[in-house]
Amino acid sequence: MRTKIVAGNWKMNKNFHEGLELTSEITGMVNDEINGNVEVVLIPTYIHLNAISQLTQGSNKISTGAQNCHIENSGAYTGEISAAMVAAAGCKYCLAGHSERRLFNNETNSVLAKKVDAILANNLSPIYCCGETLEERNAEKHFDIIGSQVKEGLFHLNNEQILKCVIAYEPVWAIGTGVTASTAQAQEVHAYIRTSLTEKYGIDIASQIRILYGGSVKPDNAKELFSQADIDGGLVGGAALQSRSFVDIVKGAV
Repeated sequence: MRTKIVAGNWKMNKNFHEGLELTSEITGMVNDEINGNVEVVLIPTYIHLNAISQLTQGSNKISTGAQNCHIENSGAYTGEISAAMVAAAGCKYCLAGHSERRLFNNETNSVLAKKVDAILANNLSPIYCCGETLEERNAEKHFDIIGSQVKEGLFHLNNEQILKCVIAYEPVWAIGTGVTASTAQAQEVHAYIRTSLTEKYGIDIASQIRILYGGSVKPDNAKELFSQADIDGGLVGGAALQSRSFVDIVKGAV
């Protein structure tokens, strides 16, 4: 039985004090209201990482993750942060391949494969994002695009390494738009990803890897999405910036 994950990606939101306040609210609600087998992951900006890791260290239900890292552990890379730094800040997870990074920072699958390696080398778990644009979906190329993203970013890993990875399917056309993939659409893609993992690594390993859905997840659609056979929780954007809405989404995974 795969433990579900609900991760909140804050993107470039919340100043330092606002982030601590939101974390305190979420932590209190999760500890008081969530009794099921679900892991909550907070993915704030870099300025919050260490403080939030310390705030949540007393909770066995909440982990911290970073939004990105560099492929190198150190060096003359002004404005970057390494996976080693992320790990030292107390994180458990690090995102790789979010659609906004692919679009605005031109991150290719080959670059992301190196980021995944850096994340794993520092004893972190990657949350590897994949997803198609609206044009690719309408052209019925979505399986090809997602397949390439997953294979080129992850399939160089051995069995032990792939088991440490989480995959997040985020249709680009549903991120921040208010449009959500239908339950059937989401499950279809998640099943495709798991089939691809099975073909590469075998059913025993593929059945253990958690695949999250991201794209306008809300309290009123979370339970139906998370109840699907191959959907193991969510990567939440805007709704993660309000404690009540985020914790209500977490309840959908219980």
